Amino acid sequence: MLSDASPIAAIATAPGRGGIGVVRLSGKGLMLVARAVCRLSDGQSLQPRHATYLDFINADGGVIDSGLAIWFPGPHSYTGEDVLELQGHGGPVVMQMLLNRCIEAGQSINLRLADPG
Repeated sequence: MLSDASPIAAIATAPGRGGIGVVRLSGKGLMLVARAVCRLSDGQSLQPRHATYLDFINADGGVIDSGLAIWFPGPHSYTGEDVLELQGHGGPVVMQMLLNRCIEAGQSINLRLADPG
């Protein structure tokens, strides 16, 4: 059973094509998703409130896209929770692939799609 405390993920940019698209995750345990989705080199980690350019990868290590990952640890974020923001190329297919990968990688922490609003 999922609760309201489950971490959430959503595409945070307007639908359609754009230069940049954002997938935003909020809640506990998101560093697990970051490690699974972001290709971090050995010893590399996401520094709070710093943009890190890297590849976003699928489960088999193939590249979905390249972009920026920004880690906002709570309570010093706009939601008060941990927030992971992934900024990639803004095409709807890429954004949907990235969102799906995040949901897949976050199954163990009950990551779910955010409700509208």
